[in-house]
Amino acid sequence: MKVLVIGSGAREHALALTVARSENVTEIHVAPGNGGTATMGGKVRNLACKATDVDGLLAFALDESVDLTVVGPEQPLELGVVDRFREKGLRIIGPTRLAARLETSKAFAKEFMQRHNIPTSDYRVFTDSSSAAGWIGGLSDADFPKVVKASGLAAGKGVVVASTREEALQAILDMFEARIFGDAADEVVIESFLRGEEASVFVLTDGTDYRFFLPSQDHKRIGEGDTGKNTGGMGAYAPAPLVTPDVMRRVEERIVRPTLEGMRRDGCPYTGFLYIGLMIDGGEPSVVEYNARLGDPEAQAVLPLLESDLVAALEASLDGALPDIPFEMKPGAATTVVLASGGYPDSYETGKAVTVGPEFPVSGSVQLFHAGTTSDGGVLRTSGGRVLSVTAVAPTLRQSIDAAYGAVEHVGFDGAYYRRDIGAKAFS
Repeated sequence: MKVLVIGSGAREHALALTVARSENVTEIHVAPGNGGTATMGGKVRNLACKATDVDGLLAFALDESVDLTVVGPEQPLELGVVDRFREKGLRIIGPTRLAARLETSKAFAKEFMQRHNIPTSDYRVFTDSSSAAGWIGGLSDADFPKVVKASGLAAGKGVVVASTREEALQAILDMFEARIFGDAADEVVIESFLRGEEASVFVLTDGTDYRFFLPSQDHKRIGEGDTGKNTGGMGAYAPAPLVTPDVMRRVEERIVRPTLEGMRRDGCPYTGFLYIGLMIDGGEPSVVEYNARLGDPEAQAVLPLLESDLVAALEASLDGALPDIPFEMKPGAATTVVLASGGYPDSYETGKAVTVGPEFPVSGSVQLFHAGTTSDGGVLRTSGGRVLSVTAVAPTLRQSIDAAYGAVEHVGFDGAYYRRDIGAKAFS
């Protein structure tokens, strides 16, 4: 069985490794992959094709008779890669372009949630700075903080939590006038601030039936103690104790089922991986955002905890047999720590040599997932902002945290930065 994994991040490295565990898989092509997938060997190899080159991906899948394609990042979903593959009779995991609007348009997602009575924050949508600034100017000091979001795709960075009117007005100018997020801010969503603690829930769905991965918690801010700018994610752990069985029941009843039913009712059934970013306050969940794929770095924590064959589950989701196959999780916990280039999420240098020391643990319980790396003549070098993810699986969360940070000490590059408090919130 030939599998194509689309993407170049640590999430795709984790997907490739998880897919490789299936006995039925003989070849895995990662497009374009990274330095980590390039050195996996065996049945895994990189394909020199960008994740956004839908024509090239389709041609390869047809020429090589690819049996199953798994989409990692959001950009090819927005470009309609699932629609194109399905038109040619190819089996692919992910939502259509219209269904992916749950992520690719925050304005669409907010309107969808309001219409289907899915708990989320109050919001307004603006298409120009003067209207947005005028509305902000009419608020009282007690109305803050507000959350200002670019509606389109901004690599997880298009969100500003404005504590004051001045900060909100600056965010509006940055998005509409300075265009710091480009076309992603053609529409800007301004939301009420949700209080509580964040968590992430992932499902695999065929549009009707669904299976849950373990809940996790991401760490979005660059600085320890959740300070500084938003990033694509600086670490994660699973399972998140915040998501108790009662909370998960509420998530299923009030969010997952209404979301899938609403998408079917609206004529664009949602299939593939669905990420639900939650804010949980007093046990009550509200939706912060949807993502139309597995999260990164959460995937590096939840996928190693999947006991069952992921490929069998993916195929079952395409065959309408999702309820009939095992989808079991391993006991224990996983912690992922992200190593980023110095200066990220602002400007940073690339081309730094990556070193993995001889004391880095080489075992199934510790994994090194690559993101922003390339293999240059056998030398691994940095090529992005988030460079590596170190994941450790252990019987308890505390043990997994200790193991992950123990391993981090033996891998790095010049200017490497990582947060030292991943998982700490689980014990607060």
